[in-house]
Amino acid sequence: MNIERQVLSAAAVLVEYFSSGELEQYFNAFAPQATFIFYTHPQRLMSRDEYKRCWKKWEQEAGFRVLSCQSSNQTVQMLGDTALFMHNVVTHIHTNDGDQVVNERESILFRIDPDGRWLAWHEHLSPVL
Repeated sequence: MNIERQVLSAAAVLVEYFSSGELEQYFNAFAPQATFIFYTHPQRLMSRDEYKRCWKKWEQEAGFRVLSCQSSNQTVQMLGDTALFMHNVVTHIHTNDGDQVVNERESILFRIDPDGRWLAWHEHLSPVL
């Protein structure tokens, strides 16, 4: 399998775990040192553990859960052992306020680890205007 397909496969697995609520597998698709920028959150999250704590807070305080997620318009830009994956996502979520469909653009920086696994190192999410 060529490298671009490997990255697309890693991204598809990450999106599937997110969409299906398989949170342990979802978070394990990120490097422990991964960073996150979400337009819905006021601060940068500087580690996978920080993101996990934030997620738990969203669940507890807002009743947050992902019902489904669809990825489209996927692009990969290779940068040596690093790849920038960009796509559009339509996510159906539930909160205490009810169900909502969110349209977003996302970029995820992947890097290959010593075992040959592509892990996400940075995620940046923005709304589709």
